[in-house]
Amino acid sequence: MLRRNLSTRARRFPPEEKYRLTDQIIRAARSVTANIAEGFGRFHYQEYAQFCRQSRGSLYELVDHLITANDEGYISKSELNDFKNEIESCIAVLNGFINYLLRAKSQNSNVNEPEVLYGTDND
Repeated sequence: MLRRNLSTRARRFPPEEKYRLTDQIIRAARSVTANIAEGFGRFHYQEYAQFCRQSRGSLYELVDHLITANDEGYISKSELNDFKNEIESCIAVLNGFINYLLRAKSQNSNVNEPEVLYGTDND
């Protein structure tokens, strides 16, 4: 939901920001979940935790971009605060998950590889 809200709002920035701030916000927002997914694919707790840390970095990057958007008058102080609150909630959940991964690492060195089936229903 946060990613969609950020993308929708950023696309209303002035046209001259299309390849600057708008692009940076959209890329950082997408990077959050992309890093979590990539970490999951590593099947080792330590690597997964590292990708989650990168995700957390992208969330902080979003805050910085949103502060810039507010400074430039593209979003209101109220919008900034709403986005910051959502991002802070995401960071809290992510921190909890990172702590879980690090605790799990001390008990077992590998994440169980999920069974993934590829193909179409027409097979």
